[in-house]
Amino acid sequence: MKIPLLNKIIPDKQNEQGAQDNNPKLTTGLVSVQDVIAPSAIEVDFNHLKIGGTYFRTMFIAGYPRFVSANWLAPLINFNHSLEVSMFIYPVESKEILNDLKRKIAEMEATIESDIKRGKVIDPGVQVALDDALALQEQLAKGAEKFFQFGLYLTISSDSLEELDQVTKEVSSTLGALLIISKPATLQMEDGFKTTLPTCLDKLMITRNMDTTSLATTFPFTSSELTANEGVMYGINEHNDSLIIFDRFTLENANEVVLGKSGSGKSFLVKLEALRSLMFGTDVIIIDPEEEYRALAESVGGDYVSFGFSSNTYINPFELSGAKEGESTENELQIKIGFTLARLLKIMVETKSAEEDAVLHNALEMTYKQKGITYDPETHKNEPPLLEDLYKVLVGFENPMAQNIALRLEKFVKGSFGQIFNRKSTVNLKNSFTVFSFRDLEDQMRSLAIFVIVDYIWNQIRRNLKRRILIVDEAWYLMKNQNSAEFLWSFAKRARKYYLGLTTITQDVEDFMSTDLGKTIVTNSSIQMLMKQSPASIDRLAEVFYLSEGEKSFLLSTNVGEGLFFAGNSHVAMRVVSSPDEYKLVSTRPSEAVKPQAPPPVVPLPPVSETPTPQTETPQRSEPLSVDDLLKIVSKP
Repeated sequence: MKIPLLNKIIPDKQNEQGAQDNNPKLTTGLVSVQDVIAPSAIEVDFNHLKIGGTYFRTMFIAGYPRFVSANWLAPLINFNHSLEVSMFIYPVESKEILNDLKRKIAEMEATIESDIKRGKVIDPGVQVALDDALALQEQLAKGAEKFFQFGLYLTISSDSLEELDQVTKEVSSTLGALLIISKPATLQMEDGFKTTLPTCLDKLMITRNMDTTSLATTFPFTSSELTANEGVMYGINEHNDSLIIFDRFTLENANEVVLGKSGSGKSFLVKLEALRSLMFGTDVIIIDPEEEYRALAESVGGDYVSFGFSSNTYINPFELSGAKEGESTENELQIKIGFTLARLLKIMVETKSAEEDAVLHNALEMTYKQKGITYDPETHKNEPPLLEDLYKVLVGFENPMAQNIALRLEKFVKGSFGQIFNRKSTVNLKNSFTVFSFRDLEDQMRSLAIFVIVDYIWNQIRRNLKRRILIVDEAWYLMKNQNSAEFLWSFAKRARKYYLGLTTITQDVEDFMSTDLGKTIVTNSSIQMLMKQSPASIDRLAEVFYLSEGEKSFLLSTNVGEGLFFAGNSHVAMRVVSSPDEYKLVSTRPSEAVKPQAPPPVVPLPPVSETPTPQTETPQRSEPLSVDDLLKIVSKP
């Protein structure tokens, strides 16, 4: 079946005519291009096709709802399985439709009048149809509407018949939720398959009447959902140059994740969003590992808090929020001991058994109790303990396990690390734009620093509820450790309750997405921005975001500042843009941060002396030496 197969699917009249003109003896046995690219076989069943190892099933739309809105095909276009969708539009002369409408209107009016004379209740369906027909007749007569026949078909492909049946049910369910009736092209699968090929041949001819307004709603590519009346401008739609304006706080959560390789424009995008959000009254808090946000903070009058060995800024990890009266605080100490400090201390002392965890838990409870802090919320306003208080409690236990934990904790109390983690808090989070930096810390300390800073921010957020954005740059530092990863995941899950939007940025996409917690943080963020990616991470992203081959190629070859913007159920290709003044504030290119050096001054050579020079000296001239001059120098005795 291989030889006639492709001609059967796509007839080639030109080749057929050429074959008739040629000598049959010459054409016998020749292999055409169609023979080379055609699959080995095609199986036609009553409800599916099998071409090679792939199964196909074509469906057609048999019924539509009475009312539709713009972009009603979005669930079908964004369906999480590959679909081939074909639309056929046939213009119809308005004069013919007006004549048919006139006859139909007369029939329906006669039916209603007959029911009234007989005393019967008027059929609501007939009355609604009459109203629609009269409205359409008026619009057609004015020339405001035109009439069309519209056919909608789709072909599903799968690797197995079981998967094909499952996807068919999902498609039918998705369309059914839109009050659209879909049916398989039973006993017409071959014609249905041809109909959805890019040949513009409608072999099924199953159409529905539509006016211009209704037909316009079937346009499948629209980004109106990403242009809101208020919000922050993220960039420009690559497809139609429309503005992408969005308010992240209108979604089910305000969390955002930005993924991209180094130099793809992640920081540029996030800085622009932070600057524009600040203009609309949103407080911005940034965790900056590489001091990239200092210039921006200074420009807007923000606070830049440096966290390190030589700074005077300290955060006490034992501090409680002291939330205002009326807020639920009954479990705050329990969460602090059982979750936050438990994970922080696991990173510090690397506990390896449940017994050590139990010892730490008891020591933490005793440490707070010594300061008069219990599970009673009224005591949470007391002065919190320090890390050295926990150290003293562990030493006082006088058992080998507690002594061993205290020994591992000692460097964070008495050593150089004690300057960072064993002090009373001196940070004041009252500025509307605050940046925390820990550039001077070593890599092994950075995850601890982020942990402590994020926990401190969480305490401040609980004290005063207002609209805020927290930006965690290089979030992969937290994902390197299971305990800090769980902490970030918990923070992202609870942020919505306190009117907070968490933005996580990472360039190490592979490591971030390789953990279940990292993948959960990404998929549960209502806004996702995918910038330029490396070949090593593109397949994992395609699996999570259901990227098409075209979108994968786009992310591999896109320019700096371009990417895919996901918001809710919609996504578009976006280009980040800024004004000249914004660009000066947010640009992170090293070549622009370093001023070009002026070339060294040219020092003129002294003029040539008329007196003979000694043999050991070279004649000095303000002009280049000529050939004659060189010969004179060489010929000297």
